Amino acid sequence: MESLEVVANGKSSAVGESGEASTPPRRAFFIAQVVLRFLTIAFMAAAIAVMVTAKQTIEIFTLPITVRYSNLSALKFLVDANAVICGFSLLSLIFISISHKGKKSDHSFLVYLHDLVLMVLSMSACAAAIAIGYVGQYGQEKASWYSVCENVKMFCNNVLASIVLSIFGFLCLFILTVMAALNLKSL
Repeated sequence: MESLEVVANGKSSAVGESGEASTPPRRAFFIAQVVLRFLTIAFMAAAIAVMVTAKQTIEIFTLPITVRYSNLSALKFLVDANAVICGFSLLSLIFISISHKGKKSDHSFLVYLHDLVLMVLSMSACAAAIAIGYVGQYGQEKASWYSVCENVKMFCNNVLASIVLSIFGFLCLFILTVMAALNLKSL
């Protein structure tokens, strides 16, 4: 006899000869979480690296002017938020790995809350950077703000690349939040 089906609380699970419940969905959920957290860390770290190295010097009336991300508060917010997200994603990766060793996690709500807060932080930082990037690219004539990306194309391209990487990180966090919410629903 290789396996039996056990019904408990209206749910069935396969039980092997050793008597332990086999949980492929739990393992797949864990692997997906680990992969998405690694991707979040990678995307956010790459976004930080691209943004921090983004600078360009131009001459206006023979005066050299260097444009850096640190000149714009929205871009500094994006870098700082990405750094916080990297750090907390690394901590959550360690926490998930440690808590996975034991039985079914009692910390599902905390993981959900953690992922939700990081996702909202990422969304707000991306939105602020996109708004500044849009004004830099297209200007706002009614407010007499003119496009500057014509003059600092390399800088603007690096900012765009950093924002795109941050959006990919946000999407990973969004998927993690949805997965955590579904995990809560199944408990």
